[in-house]
Amino acid sequence: VQLQASGGGLVQAGGSLRLSCAASGRTFSTYTMSWFRQAPGKEREFVAAISWNSGTTYYAESMKGRFTISRDVAKNTVYLQMNSLKPEDTATYYCAAERYGSIRPISGGMDYWGKGTQVTVSS
Repeated sequence: VQLQASGGGLVQAGGSLRLSCAASGRTFSTYTMSWFRQAPGKEREFVAAISWNSGTTYYAESMKGRFTISRDVAKNTVYLQMNSLKPEDTATYYCAAERYGSIRPISGGMDYWGKGTQVTVSS
């Protein structure tokens, strides 16, 4: 499985962006998909995840109510809708996949990672 993240860019505080992560292969529906982010000088942190089977979603506390993760199995794509963006949301955003994975807010154990897409929020 290859993951290609896109949709990043420069946006003013309060604005919105929608990130996409397109997956190759025929087994996309069996992967729990997650988004992580990493700001310069900081550790990678969990953003959101969506389970492979039930579609259950889970968010980091600071993203609740602002970010929405969703998936389109027909398009092999997972999305991250980001609203009310803040300068502290500036980071490189990565998508990750774990086959038959459970939702968990840690980066260890992921089967595949995308290369990341840069999000910059200006104040």
